[in-house]
Amino acid sequence: MKQSFRNTLHSFAEDFRLDWQLYLLLAPMVIWFVLFLYKPMYGLLIAFKDFSIFRGIERSPWVGFAHFEVLFQNDMFIRAFWNTIAISGLGLIFAFPIPIILALMFNEVQNAVAKRWAQTIVYLPHFISVVIVAGIVINFLSPSTGVVNLLLTSLGFEPIYFLTRPEWFRPVFIGSSVWKEAGFESIVYLAAIAGVSPTLYESARVDGASRWQMMWRITLPCILPTIIIMLIIRIGNLVEVGFEYIILLYRPPTYETADVVSTFIYRTGLQGTQYDLATAAGLFNAVIAFALVYSANRISRRLSSTSLW
Repeated sequence: MKQSFRNTLHSFAEDFRLDWQLYLLLAPMVIWFVLFLYKPMYGLLIAFKDFSIFRGIERSPWVGFAHFEVLFQNDMFIRAFWNTIAISGLGLIFAFPIPIILALMFNEVQNAVAKRWAQTIVYLPHFISVVIVAGIVINFLSPSTGVVNLLLTSLGFEPIYFLTRPEWFRPVFIGSSVWKEAGFESIVYLAAIAGVSPTLYESARVDGASRWQMMWRITLPCILPTIIIMLIIRIGNLVEVGFEYIILLYRPPTYETADVVSTFIYRTGLQGTQYDLATAAGLFNAVIAFALVYSANRISRRLSSTSLW
C-alpha cells in the first residue's frame, strides 16, 4: 500500500514538473470549487442539529433526523415537493424536445443570412435578465392593460387573471421559460449536428433520400448520444426549478400550484429563520436529485450504452 502510494505521488510529481503550466491554469478553478462548493458542505451539519446562530454549528446540539421527520409531516413541504416534480416533469415533456426541434429546423435552412437572423432572434431572450422577463410576462398578462387580455376582450371574452389563478401558473411559467431558453439550448444540438460526417448525407442523396429521410435516418441517430446526455442532466434537475423566476411570478393565491421546494426553503430559512429545517429540506432535495441522475445514468447505460460516467 505504501509503495503504491509512493509510486502514485512520484508519478504526480513527474507530471507536475513536465506540465506545471497546465496545473497553474487549472489552479483558479480548483480553488473556486474548494471554497464555494466543497467548503460550504460543512454547513450541511445544520440539518442534524438544533441550530442557533449564537452558538454556531459546532456548539449547537445534535437532534439526528428530527428535522426530516418534521418535514415529512409538513403539508406545505409535501405540496412544494410535488409541485416541483410536476413543474419539472411538464417542462421535461413539453420543453425538452423544443431545442432539438429548433436545431433540426436551423439545420434545414439553406439561406445563410436567414439562418443567422433566425438564430439571433431565438438566442436573444437567453441574455435578458430573468427580472426583465418576469416584468414582461406580468405586463403582457395584466388583466387591465396586458396585450393578451386586451386581445381577449376585443374578441368578446372576459379578461383572465393569469397570475392569480393557480391553474394558469404552470402553463405561463413553462411557456415563458421555453421562450427564454429554448433557442440558446439548441446550440448544443447544433454543435452535435455539425459533427455529423457530410459523407453520410452525400451517400443518402446518391440513393435518392429526401431531406426528411436524411433528418430522420441520419441526423437524429447521430445526435442521439448528445440527446441522452442532456436528458440525464435534465432528469437530475427535476427537483431544481428556477427559484428567481418563480419568486418573481408567484403570488399567495397561486401557492397551490406554484410553491416549490426552493421557495419553501427561502420562506422557511430566510423569512422564518428556521435555518436547520431549511437545510434539511435542501439536503433532502439534493439526495433526491443525486438518486434521479444516478438512476437515469444506469438505465441509459444499460439501454443505449451512453452515459455520463
